[in-house]
Amino acid sequence: MTTETARITDSPAFAEAWDAPQNGALSQAEIDRLTDDIITALKSVYDPEIPVDIYELGLIYKVDLSDDRDVAIEMTLTAPGCPVAGEMPGWVEDAVKKVPGVRSARAELTFDPPWDASKMSDEAKLALNMF
Repeated sequence: MTTETARITDSPAFAEAWDAPQNGALSQAEIDRLTDDIITALKSVYDPEIPVDIYELGLIYKVDLSDDRDVAIEMTLTAPGCPVAGEMPGWVEDAVKKVPGVRSARAELTFDPPWDASKMSDEAKLALNMF
């Protein structure tokens, strides 16, 4: 193969860079700290009708943290007709935005899959005498 027709993917430098570990914008230690702090923030939000925080209730389905420290939260409610349906995502966003290092937070509601008591942690079940 001549220099004119050689592809970059055929070069040893490309192969070496491809196999090298990739560095993210956040170190693993920073991801771990933010994860712990975000969980703590989520545990500070309570369903007003149930004396258990939303994290232990199993209302948080997914939390994504971007390299830019933006947090996307997918959550549900115990029932679609929950009286705080319009407010709870804002409570969650406000709690997570207070975490040092978080740039922004956005909570989105989903009802797929629907919430049921099997999603609760043992701690929540104990608090509600469901054992």
